[in-house]
Amino acid sequence: MKQVWEIGGVPLFDERLKSRSITHENRRGEKGRGGMAAEGRKGSACLAPFESGTKFEVADIEGPGCIRHIWITTFPGDPMHDRNIILRFYWDDQTHPSVEVPLGDFFGLAHGRRTNFNAAYTAMPEGRAFTCFWPMPFAKRCRIEAENDIGEDCPMFFYQIDYTLGDNVSPDTPYFHAQFRRVLETTMKQDYVILDGVTGKGRFVGCNVGVIPSAPSPPFWWGEGEVKIYLDGDVEYPTICGTGTEDYVCSGWGLGEFSAPYFGAPWIRHGLVCYYRYHILDPIYFSSDIKVTVQQIGSVAEFEARRRKQFVDWWRSIGKTTLEVPEEGSFKGGFERVDDYCSTAYWYQTLPTKPFPPLPDRSVRSHDIDLREEELVQFDSIAGWHRLLRHVIMKK
Repeated sequence: MKQVWEIGGVPLFDERLKSRSITHENRRGEKGRGGMAAEGRKGSACLAPFESGTKFEVADIEGPGCIRHIWITTFPGDPMHDRNIILRFYWDDQTHPSVEVPLGDFFGLAHGRRTNFNAAYTAMPEGRAFTCFWPMPFAKRCRIEAENDIGEDCPMFFYQIDYTLGDNVSPDTPYFHAQFRRVLETTMKQDYVILDGVTGKGRFVGCNVGVIPSAPSPPFWWGEGEVKIYLDGDVEYPTICGTGTEDYVCSGWGLGEFSAPYFGAPWIRHGLVCYYRYHILDPIYFSSDIKVTVQQIGSVAEFEARRRKQFVDWWRSIGKTTLEVPEEGSFKGGFERVDDYCSTAYWYQTLPTKPFPPLPDRSVRSHDIDLREEELVQFDSIAGWHRLLRHVIMKK
């Protein structure tokens, strides 16, 4: 049998495949037509400006093929821009998107923040640009759209879509999907839903989750909630259930900032939390349906029930109702909580698929993600200076 040599799971050579790339200078990814603007002297490197309220066709590709890499950056790197430029991907003949996610969240970081992190399939090198290596096969057509729902122009929108043509995409090939959700106030004792309403065959490959804790940490720790994965008819109890939020991210005893290929927490500061977990070496398959949730449970260092009640009594004395001492038999030291959660779920499944629930509107997506004052002193790039100047102008 002939040996097939690979690098990164891709054959060293496959004569069936053709390599192509789309940028703003070669919007159709045509052979021999890259960088032609201004006689090859970088005459049209980006969309400038990306006007407010408009939709822009990033790519429209006839298959069969496979998206191999996506790179995007914008100027400036502003939370409202990264949360309110919406990416939508359409596969084959479907008229509803299989991907509908804000820009920053799609690439792995919630709350519109930017920081250096390097996961295997999503990354943000130096916190300056977004990159993605999720493979995305398609049989007939791939269409990628970006919508500017910021409420103002985005001065510059750069992009590059790298793909192959000629891939063998069979009818039972699972297609890439991604969905964003946000709930500003979860309901006490009702788990936040990361993914639901998915029917068919496929594989859940992970998620990134953003939390804005309702109570200060310390003393109140937000992350004792278990991640639950309901598979193929599970109703009351899941097939897969972890032991705590930080444990799901492969850490323990709290959660600090770090970045690894398949799990990490790239942002835990200024009252904002973001973590990710990719199920690559621990696959989660489903044959008929899947649901993924996470509990809102926290704790304090003091495990004694009497002390926990004192904490809650104090919290309520200042008008807060987002913590509740659990019933006897629950996790020692724990609180039931109400917090602000958002998430992006990633999965593959066969077509056709059902339409997603409505995307949260701009007011919900944007709530409480403005730059904190302490972030305005970070001048590590040109975009950092631009953020400061823009903030000062808008305050006047």
